Amino acid sequence: MSFYTKEYQSKLKTAEQAAGMVKSGDLVDYGQAGIKPIEFDKALAARADEPGLKDVIVRVTNAIPPIPQVAVQDPEHKTFTYYSNFLGIIDRMLYKKQLAGFIPGNYHQVVDLMVQQPQTIGSVWCGQVTPMDENGFFSFGITNSHNYAYGKGAKLRIVEITPDMPRALGGYHEGFHISEIDGIIETNNAVPCLPPPAEARPEIKKIAGFIMEDIKNGSCLQLGIGDVLNEIGKMISESDLKDLGLHSELFNDAMMKMYKNGQITNARKAYDQGKTAYTFSFGSRECYDFIHNNQLLASYPVYYTNLPEKIAAHDNMISINNIMEIDLLTQICSESIGYNQFSGTGGQVDFVTGALKSKGGKAYLAFTSTYTDKEGKLHSRIKPMLTPGAVVTVPRTLTPNLVTEYGKTNMFGLSIWRRAEELINLAHPDFRDDLIKEAEKMKIWRRSSRI
Repeated sequence: MSFYTKEYQSKLKTAEQAAGMVKSGDLVDYGQAGIKPIEFDKALAARADEPGLKDVIVRVTNAIPPIPQVAVQDPEHKTFTYYSNFLGIIDRMLYKKQLAGFIPGNYHQVVDLMVQQPQTIGSVWCGQVTPMDENGFFSFGITNSHNYAYGKGAKLRIVEITPDMPRALGGYHEGFHISEIDGIIETNNAVPCLPPPAEARPEIKKIAGFIMEDIKNGSCLQLGIGDVLNEIGKMISESDLKDLGLHSELFNDAMMKMYKNGQITNARKAYDQGKTAYTFSFGSRECYDFIHNNQLLASYPVYYTNLPEKIAAHDNMISINNIMEIDLLTQICSESIGYNQFSGTGGQVDFVTGALKSKGGKAYLAFTSTYTDKEGKLHSRIKPMLTPGAVVTVPRTLTPNLVTEYGKTNMFGLSIWRRAEELINLAHPDFRDDLIKEAEKMKIWRRSSRI
């Protein structure tokens, strides 16, 4: 620490002292996703029902374990109200119990909220970071996202030291300098790691195989989260594809394996040549060790990685994400089950838009044709109309290549009659006759129309 030791020591605080800086009416931003604070959260939650403390808003994106205590220690919202920009497994559970609210939006626009709604600028920011380096910097590690912008806008910035957090190099806005910090909490917490993915089901392998047919040497890739994306990453890492680029929200184990196999060069990218641009990582300890001080990787804020114009600048951009259901009008829901919010828009629209504008680019939305409910009943993900209350994540005007275990088709620019026909061909055979009947009722079934 040398030159900055005295300043570092002067800013050390206990979690209780740091949480005590929060006042009534404050909007407290937690570090997004993988760097949500732990000790600060516990200490702040302990102030629930404290006389005189009220109307404190806590905001996060895709909180990962442990469960945010401010949400569960104050279930009646007497002191705290908890919101999330994207519901991961923890926030989803809290939302179902009405312990969390949801803020919709496209991922790249999350900071635009502060411009359009100035009252949403936070008062306090707190997140997990790496130990300070010799130059006085703390890295955001596995989650850049919009931490810098939200922290910079806040009146108070507090960091929680996580000893094994990988130091992610920029890019830019990948951390704070000690001169920008108001409080430092030292902890012995460890970065949570993901277990290896399970062996993919046969239908997942078929979907991944269809998409693999269109990935060529020199393609620039974005892979989302989920079974299909894990399998595609695995297939790529086991293939003879080469000279690939990465420009993605996510960096994960499959991408690390592509690097170790010599498949990633980033040489053909329009910019960031030689480097992978990403904004967060979920992975194994091996993946995080690969990220640490790795100059092949560039940690950027989401308002860089997910900006459609930036995505479109790369030739042969391949964007791959998954969805939850689609209707015969090709309206796509990727974030809710009926009116029950399940996740969020995230960066799906960002990358679909960007890839569609890329020279030689393609966007894929993948899904298994069916799912089985808790009672063991089989349901089609392709429906006449979306489940009542379902959110339209991708409008039909942007619907790109769709892929199920029964094939793939490009919907962009097709008539509504042709779309219905192509989509029914992607459905499970047991549901096709009923879907045809519904299409006839909707007056969008006309086999003679093939333009």
